[in-house]
Amino acid sequence: MITETLLTGSILDKRTLRETAMRSSFIIITTAICISVLLITVRNSRAASNLPPLMTVPHVDLTRYMGVWHEIARIDHSFQKGCIKSSATYLLLPDGEVEVINRCVNKKDGRLREAKGRAWSVDPEGNARLKVSFFWPFRGDYWIVDLGKEYEYAVVGAPNRQYLWILARQPVMDEAVYKGILERLTTQGFPVELLVR
Repeated sequence: MITETLLTGSILDKRTLRETAMRSSFIIITTAICISVLLITVRNSRAASNLPPLMTVPHVDLTRYMGVWHEIARIDHSFQKGCIKSSATYLLLPDGEVEVINRCVNKKDGRLREAKGRAWSVDPEGNARLKVSFFWPFRGDYWIVDLGKEYEYAVVGAPNRQYLWILARQPVMDEAVYKGILERLTTQGFPVELLVR
C-alpha cells in the first residue's frame, strides 16, 4: 500500500514536472516571439518617425483595381529574392476583402513560386490604405501612393518607406511614365536608388 502510494505519487510528480516544464517552455517561446515582434515594430516606428507622413492617393475604386498587375520595379526583400516576372492578381471577395495571389518565376531554376494572402481596407473612405497578410498573425501595410488615371499603373508602399512596388497592367512601362513616378516617389522620401527592375 505504501509502495503503491509512493509509486503513484512519484508518477504524478514526474507528470506534473513535465507539464510544468512544457508550460514554462511555451510561455518562454511565446514571450520571446512577442518581444521580437514588439522590437521590430518599435524599430520601424522610429525609422518612420523621421519621415513626413506618407501621402496616398485620395480614392481607389477597388473594383477597377482588381485583376492582374505586373511588377515593373521593387525594393528587394528576402521573400522576393531571386524572383523575376513577378505579378499580383487581386480578386474582390463578397465580404469586401481582397484575395491576393503573388506569382514569380525563380531565376535559378525557372520554377513558378506562388503566395496567397488576404488584404482589407483600413481606409473605408478612400480605400488607398490596406493591410495585407500572407500568414496569421503577421500583416503589412499596402498603401497606394500613386495611381494612373486609367488604372494603368499603381505604386504601392509603406509608411516606413522600406517597401515599394511599381506595378502596371502591362509587363513593360513607358520610360517617361517611370521617370515621372520616380520623381514623385523621391519627394515622398522613398529610396528610389534601391529599386530593382
